[in-house]
Amino acid sequence: MLKKKALRKIFITTLTAFVLLVVYSIPSLYEDNSIKTNLEIEYITGIGTNNIYLLDKNNYLVKTKVLLDSNDKKEQIKQIIKNLTIGDNSKFPNGLKATIPAGTKLQEIFYDEEYVTLNFNKNFLKDKDNLERIIESVIYSIMDLANMKGVIIEVNGETIPEYSKILDKKFGINKSYYIKSRNNINKVVIYYLEQIDGNNYYVPVTKYFSNNEDDKIKIIIDELTANYIYEPNLMSFLNSNTKLLNYKEQENTMIVNFNNAIFDGDTKILEEVTYTLAYSIFDNYDVGQVLIQVNGKNIENVSLEKLK
Repeated sequence: MLKKKALRKIFITTLTAFVLLVVYSIPSLYEDNSIKTNLEIEYITGIGTNNIYLLDKNNYLVKTKVLLDSNDKKEQIKQIIKNLTIGDNSKFPNGLKATIPAGTKLQEIFYDEEYVTLNFNKNFLKDKDNLERIIESVIYSIMDLANMKGVIIEVNGETIPEYSKILDKKFGINKSYYIKSRNNINKVVIYYLEQIDGNNYYVPVTKYFSNNEDDKIKIIIDELTANYIYEPNLMSFLNSNTKLLNYKEQENTMIVNFNNAIFDGDTKILEEVTYTLAYSIFDNYDVGQVLIQVNGKNIENVSLEKLK
């Protein structure tokens, strides 16, 4: 039995190294780098992957993927935390790095009914200037595991005073504030694209607006079609002439209907547009599908499970 387990680990390690070498060494094998850069390779190898949020040189947390060689939830969480911890992270794409301070140990992990408690040693608090970014990366990376509902973070068995509640994506990520008063605060998560060493990555930004009672979907489209994006180094491929004609939430699906300006050419919507729209909608609405229409005609249907 032990011999079989050892051989399995050797096989997985060797296969993982080979796949990563192929992915990073010869990106030209792909017709379109913009979507494949997230290491969505479980379809090729059968090895599971999960989203992870790593730090770029502009201090943004960006979405990418890591390999997980276990189906056990606790083991998957341990692997995610290990990848988020600064150390030998040479397997990451150029320009991305881990967030949790070096020397941090995950001392205990409790997983019960879709909630997880992570108990770290004191090194977790070593980089207090970037503590919020660190916590954002942990929350978003863990919450993207299937059926996860919340995270509790402890240091030496005690919660951090400022972060003592059960944490989920409502905590926000890459926060940006447009606050002129305390009235009618509207919080919206919008996904942009960022180019790093020739590769495209999706970057969620939680924006806070005052005196804004618009529906979140309207804000998403307004921000993605704006001629000027306030976040440096982030991009949107949504044509500024694109108009949201109407929308409705129906049977676990958000239906969004646009004019022809959303097309790149005659009948094609850029993948970058589809994904920034879908990611943004899924992070703001409790739906499992996004149906994109143009002048009332169904064009694309994107599922949350596919994006995960």
